Amino acid sequence: MPKKVKTVLKLNLKAGEANPAPPVGPALGQHGVNIVEFCRQYNEKTKDKKGQVIPAEVTIYEDRSFSFVTKLPPVSEYLKKYAKVEKGAAKTGQEIVGKLTLAEIETIAKEKMADMNTTDLEKAKKIVMGSAKSMGLKIE
Repeated sequence: MPKKVKTVLKLNLKAGEANPAPPVGPALGQHGVNIVEFCRQYNEKTKDKKGQVIPAEVTIYEDRSFSFVTKLPPVSEYLKKYAKVEKGAAKTGQEIVGKLTLAEIETIAKEKMADMNTTDLEKAKKIVMGSAKSMGLKIE
């Protein structure tokens, strides 16, 4: 008989750097999960992607055991990497912090396609372009 799911949490954590401090500790602790064990497994699974933000979808079961699946980094991380910027604009729509080409937008859309809610490349590109615009990135 399959285990009964208690809840599913989504955490955005730096790869290889999870520790029991917030946000991990409070999020998992309230459900009685072994926080240190989660951190050890997450860090082991993401050690080759150090420096990136890797989201984890944690499924917590009634018996306090857990399983998790790592996702691809958020679109904003890809945009910052390709535009070579530290962070997005403070004043969206008034400030331009970097530039991207349509080819780079297409590359990001193809890489991130597995985590998006579309299978159409044109729609995925529009999603990425919307994120870029909201971060203050100009598309050439």
